[in-house]
Amino acid sequence: MARDCDAKCRKCRRESDKLFLKGERCYSKCPLDSGINYAPGEHGQNRTKESEYGLQLRAKQRVRRTYGLLEKQFRLVYDKASRTKGVTGENMLQLLERRMDNVVYSLGFADSRAEARQLVRHNHFRVNDKKMNIPSYILKAGDVVTVNEKSREIAPIVRAMGNVDKRGVPGWMELDKAAFKGTIRALPVREDISSAFKEQLVVELYSK
Repeated sequence: MARDCDAKCRKCRRESDKLFLKGERCYSKCPLDSGINYAPGEHGQNRTKESEYGLQLRAKQRVRRTYGLLEKQFRLVYDKASRTKGVTGENMLQLLERRMDNVVYSLGFADSRAEARQLVRHNHFRVNDKKMNIPSYILKAGDVVTVNEKSREIAPIVRAMGNVDKRGVPGWMELDKAAFKGTIRALPVREDISSAFKEQLVVELYSK
């Protein structure tokens, strides 16, 4: 299975913002906090004014890297969003938010989306009391995500649950910490998703 093995801190530096790809470490050991706020590479400090295409590309890369998808995976999400009734950009973000790995991360069962993806693949979760090990699975309103009983004491989940109050849980989800259970109360709307994303630029890029 294809994986993105690029250095995570370089991705944040390229986007000039924290994407929280390393979980808890992003709060304490981030290069951006120490003043390294320029792009990586030999010419990182010599940025020039970006073209229209450059702005569209950066918008796409920011969304793609935040959710940890490869280009082919991200394009498949976009294509599905474009075939769905409604605003394509918002449909795309909604599909990304409803992915199994993102839901596990947002509920606080993992410190990062990469860690959530690995936990899902290793069969630590159930959806509606059925085993679910597909990170790209799209959840629906009313679905219930639970941590397997044998998995509730493993270090990554215990550590992540200790940080959930600091991070908070999106309003379209509901977390029962005691039962290690999360419920999808409703589908996310645009106001529930990061305002840093410029999804219209992504649509313009892929519409060329």
